[in-house]
Amino acid sequence: MRYIKNKPESKPSPQEVIHTDIPASLDEIRSQLDTLYQFCSDIVIREFVFGNPETRGLMVYFDGLVNKDEIENNILRPLLLDIDMLDVKGDLTHRDIINDVKTRIISPAELKGVKTWDELIRRIGSGDCALLIDGYGEGLVAGTRSWQSRGIESPDNEVVIFGPKEGFNETLRFNTAQLRRRIKSSNFKIESFVLGRITKTDVIICYIKNIAPDSMVEEVKKRVNGIDIDGILDTNYIKEFIIDDNKTLFSQVMHTERPDRVCGQLLEGKICILVDGSPMALVLPSTFTDYITTPDDYYTYYIPASLLRLLRFTAFWMSLLLPSLYVAVITYHHEMIPTALLLTIAASREGVPFPSFVEALLLEAMFEMLREAGLRLPRAVGPAVSIVGALIIGDAAVRAGLVSTPMVVVVAATGIASFVTPSYNASLVVRILRFGFLFASAVLGFLGIMIVLVIVLLKMVSLSSFGVPYLAPLAPLNLAQISDIMVRRPWFVNRSRPYLEGMRNQQRQGNGKDEGG
Repeated sequence: MRYIKNKPESKPSPQEVIHTDIPASLDEIRSQLDTLYQFCSDIVIREFVFGNPETRGLMVYFDGLVNKDEIENNILRPLLLDIDMLDVKGDLTHRDIINDVKTRIISPAELKGVKTWDELIRRIGSGDCALLIDGYGEGLVAGTRSWQSRGIESPDNEVVIFGPKEGFNETLRFNTAQLRRRIKSSNFKIESFVLGRITKTDVIICYIKNIAPDSMVEEVKKRVNGIDIDGILDTNYIKEFIIDDNKTLFSQVMHTERPDRVCGQLLEGKICILVDGSPMALVLPSTFTDYITTPDDYYTYYIPASLLRLLRFTAFWMSLLLPSLYVAVITYHHEMIPTALLLTIAASREGVPFPSFVEALLLEAMFEMLREAGLRLPRAVGPAVSIVGALIIGDAAVRAGLVSTPMVVVVAATGIASFVTPSYNASLVVRILRFGFLFASAVLGFLGIMIVLVIVLLKMVSLSSFGVPYLAPLAPLNLAQISDIMVRRPWFVNRSRPYLEGMRNQQRQGNGKDEGG
């Protein structure tokens, strides 16, 4: 006689469990939790009995993400010791128990009901504690988040002389709190999204209602909601999905780690995106002129601030064109150099085996390598290596006759000018374009520089950031707004904010009303 062995029923996979509702049976809940968090040593699952009549409960959270004192004092202790509050005569319906727990027993400040595994997994992964009760297809999630994080420090990448010294950090709620502390209006909106199929990352969109155009806010939400990726670890992940043109060097979204700068941009009708785990904020729409200005301009008296802004524009053009102009003059346009200076340059180039283009290319490439080395090395040795390396290599190259002294001066001046640009993204674009201008000057001299410059300007004119022209207000020309670009307009004449299509509140001062709520 042959016996047929029945196959055991297969357990559902974690992927199948995630997309289902939370079951009512506590035994089934425990089984599904074991399936979901198999091999997770940091998960804490505790079963207990509370109330009169006795009711089974289960608590689940991740060790290291929660405040255990809050769980003990506000959830466990009331449930296990304050049992008289559940001493209700007669039959106890499901709704009675869960309402008693919510309204009469536990006391966390933040408490929310969840009915799906997907939402519960996301909440406990964010540091919340979940309470599940036998007989219910619903869990209670308490806000018990607490983990070690970097404190609020001065921004490393955006040094400020005057003004606030606070910078964003990696904790999302700390960042939104810094914004809310500065903008107390009820019209300041903070909307939350969850992105990343695996990471379940919290993403925040901030704007001021009636100042930020409604159509732009809806467009940003649409683009953010359209992101379908397994994980979001930094704001740059989002940037590459939402920008208008992702096949260009020019950054169409501004990065910043300064809350005061974000608030200043919000007051001009722009929108901010923050990502949990990233200290960098995205501000959009962004134009080219945003990368030349800095919040320091508005913390300094307008006359010196305007002079410094003009200096910054001059340094920008120097860092972009100085090496190529020198190569073009030396190679093709000797008549533009005074005779005495030409003789000095010729004497210094005597014995140099390379043409001026190769000289410039070698020195620029070496300078960029030293700059990157200074960034990647530890802070204690990085600046020393980059400075000493530049001095030693430059001096040794001149002594060996590989490069001329004027070329070293030109490359050094270009490097110093590039450090004047306040935005790292803008300086990175300039560093890349500089090589294009260098090649063009070696081939066609001034004509080559003009051809590349026209191509770059045409590309910039064709770009837009969420419908705003990239070169606004320079192109198309807006005389009313251009006065705050080349120089810093004083506050007492700055009566209106830069206009964005759809903006309902453009008045900044003088109307005597609190338009911002």
